[in-house]
Amino acid sequence: MKLALIGATGNIGLATLNEALQRGHEVTAIVRDAKKLDIKNDKLTIAIADVFNVQDLATVLTGHDAVVSSFNASWTNPNMYDDFIAGSEAIQQAVKLSGVKRLLVVGGAGSLEIAPGVQLVDSPDFPPAYKPGATAARDYLNILKQENNLDWTFLSPAINLHPDSHGERTAQYRVGTDQPVFDEKGQSFIVIEDLAVAIIDELENNAFIKRRFTVGY
Repeated sequence: MKLALIGATGNIGLATLNEALQRGHEVTAIVRDAKKLDIKNDKLTIAIADVFNVQDLATVLTGHDAVVSSFNASWTNPNMYDDFIAGSEAIQQAVKLSGVKRLLVVGGAGSLEIAPGVQLVDSPDFPPAYKPGATAARDYLNILKQENNLDWTFLSPAINLHPDSHGERTAQYRVGTDQPVFDEKGQSFIVIEDLAVAIIDELENNAFIKRRFTVGY
């Protein structure tokens, strides 16, 4: 498979890049700064593009089998909400212009239901620092649900997935849809390496076309 990966230098993006290359897929890593990516692999191409430039991004995406977006507008960005929505919509438009049909978006856990009609991001204990980004991801999922021309998938990680949630790759996880996956201790958790496994598994198996899913142990 020939994959285009947006956000390849982020924690999730880098793990996804390594997982895809390990499985023998060809990957175009789309970055803003090529110096941040020092991986050498015959199946890796590095392309520089701005996600907000729809036409240029569409040109880079053309000819791929699927696009993975791990786009993040930066948790410390004071305009996080607006930039995440604008960037995500620009990516969506670029994918359509490129002629690629398959899009997998790595979103957040904030839109998962923790009680009937109650989403995690609206719970009273949700960390304020993460609320703009989580709300943006939730609202973008609602936008994506109106997309009829792409074979899209939205992946919500487990609730406990922090930027430093690296660990041993087990390739073991359980799958849910709109509610978090909890383990026997009542924890919703996954390491980034196994989240990357779930991303590539979905692209290989296409189990959640035009749907959201989540993973956890």
